[in-house]
Parts: sequence; structure tokens; C-alpha cells
Amino acid sequence: MAQAKINAKMNDATKNKFTRTMSMADRSGRLLESLDQIEMRVEALREEASAMEQERECLIEMIQSIQNSQEMRSICDGEREELSLTAARLMGRTLTVKVSLETIRNQQQEEALQKAMKMIDEITEKVLEDLQSARTRLEALHAACVSDAPPVPVDQKFQSVVISCALEDQKKIKRRLETLIRNMDNAEKTIQIMDNPKVDLSKLANGK
Repeated sequence: MAQAKINAKMNDATKNKFTRTMSMADRSGRLLESLDQIEMRVEALREEASAMEQERECLIEMIQSIQNSQEMRSICDGEREELSLTAARLMGRTLTVKVSLETIRNQQQEEALQKAMKMIDEITEKVLEDLQSARTRLEALHAACVSDAPPVPVDQKFQSVVISCALEDQKKIKRRLETLIRNMDNAEKTIQIMDNPKVDLSKLANGK
């Protein structure tokens, strides 16, 4: 009789333990599912922030392009002043938008980013000395950031540095190079207009 009671208690204890374990597993599963959903929202948030960051950069570039355009120089003083004030107002409002998207990096990735930026800065500092040479070098850097076969030689040294950067930093480096190259293209067009005032502005606007 006593043994039967002991066996019954052991069975009850086993059942209770099993029930608690399953309950904990269920709770753990629900928490994991919640975290998975949160992770997807976090990644979506970062993508939206990145898109906003790119849009801000694009707007700033567009405003600067208008401010420095030959068309702005070719209009009368009164109209130019009014347009300049409007552009300055839009620039001020654009700069009030602050987007902060931090990239998680290890020590190696941090050093690689600093090295890549330094290599770009060294070229941009020499733009005024030789615009065409600087543009060619920047194109070689940009070629190191694309997956498709580029039409220009690849800077192998820069490519090895970029590969060591975090993925988000690789995208930012590529965008910066694209912006610099576009600005140089606009500068070259302005120089052409100054050298030859009869150049068709509509063709330049269409990139011809």
C-alpha cells in the first residue's frame, strides 16, 4: 500500500514536471516568434532610414547643382537673386532633416572604412590641379565597387580595402564615388560652356 502511494506521487511529479516543461517551451517559442517579428521590423526601419539618408543626399546634390549651374549665371540679376534665395531656403530646410543610421563594425572594418575614405579624399584634394586625371582615378575606385565587369580598369588596392568594409559602408562608399563623378561631369560641362558660349544648353541638360 505504501509503495503504491509512493509510485502514485512519483507519477504525479513526473506529469507536473512534463507539463511545466511544455509550458516553458511554449512561452519560449512565443517569445522567439515575437523577437523574429521585431527583427524584421528593425531591418525594415533601417532600410527606411537608409532610403531617407539617400534622399537627403540627393536633394542636397540637386540644389547645389542648380546653384552652381550655368543657367543660373546666364539669367538677369533680379531673377538670379530670387532663385538663389529660394534655393538657399530649400537647402536650409533640407539640412534640418537629421538621419542617423549607425553601422555596426568590428575593428578591422573600422580601419578599412577610414582607409577607403582617405584614399578618396586624397584624390578629391587634387581635383583643381587636374580634373580629368582625378575623374579617371575616381572611376577606377568606383569600378572596384561594382559587381558587373566595369568598362574601366579596376583599382585593385582599393578593391581589397572595400571588401574588408562592412556591407553598409560598401554601399555608402559607392554612392559617394558616384556623387563625386557626377559633380565632376557637371564641372566639365560648365567649363565647356565658358569656353564655348554657343554650346546648346538643351543638349548639355540631356547629358549629350
